Amino acid sequence: MAPKEAQKKGPKPKPTKAQPKAHAAAKAALRGVNTKKVRKVRLTTTFHRPKTLQLSRSPKYPRKSVPHEPRLDHHKVLVHPLNTESAMKKIEENNTLVFICDVKANKRQIKDALKKLYNVDCVKVNTLIRPDGTKKAYARLTPDVDALDIAATKLAIV
Repeated sequence: MAPKEAQKKGPKPKPTKAQPKAHAAAKAALRGVNTKKVRKVRLTTTFHRPKTLQLSRSPKYPRKSVPHEPRLDHHKVLVHPLNTESAMKKIEENNTLVFICDVKANKRQIKDALKKLYNVDCVKVNTLIRPDGTKKAYARLTPDVDALDIAATKLAIV
């Protein structure tokens, strides 16, 4: 080993511009990049769980093997026409047909059933639930159709 004096004799070289950058890079490599941890600033007192990705369902097999047939078809909507005295008066004077309908049927379904079964157009449909629990529908027909004619030919109640 050489004496210590011999090592100190030479002049110290000046650092180049690249050397400080290299030292900083070496320090960063030793220390790692995740040493400074920044704490997130919370601005509210309540915590809301972050929204995550929600994928749509893609089932492996259908849960119902066969789709259900319509629960209220046209024949189930209109149960039967009504031919009481007051109903006959409505037919003759107001151009209105009176039907007993399914309780779950709405006015649109009643109108469509009349169109499909008897081929008549309605101006409007009024409904009520009778005290015995059935639904009664008053179907006002268009002026070009005669309710008395429909009642006699297609319903056979006159």
